[in-house]
Amino acid sequence: MMNRKNHLETYVSSQSINCDVIIACIDAFLPKVDKPTVIVVDQYSIHTSNIIFDKIEEWNERGITILKLPCYSPDLNLIEILWRFIKYQWIEIDAYKNWQTFVTSVENILREFGKNYVINFV
Repeated sequence: MMNRKNHLETYVSSQSINCDVIIACIDAFLPKVDKPTVIVVDQYSIHTSNIIFDKIEEWNERGITILKLPCYSPDLNLIEILWRFIKYQWIEIDAYKNWQTFVTSVENILREFGKNYVINFV
């Protein structure tokens, strides 16, 4: 979860991402919610599944609103902007040497986002 103030909540997983993982991440995020919060999701099938739909009312009661973006709107999706910065500006070419170096580099950028890696949303 990310906002325009360069705050990022990351959840790293080595398993395939499915509805259960998304639900677990949002449920883990719930205790940090102290004001009405909007989570913006794209039209990826996991985000629009019935399993996710069944949780929306519960999340609404806890102060989280799920907002679905229109089809193919990467410029409205903050995480797509973040990935573009990682891919084209922040990740070093050496990070592509091997899988572990790549993962370590991406995890470092995510950990340092908001401090050493900042996006100016104007």
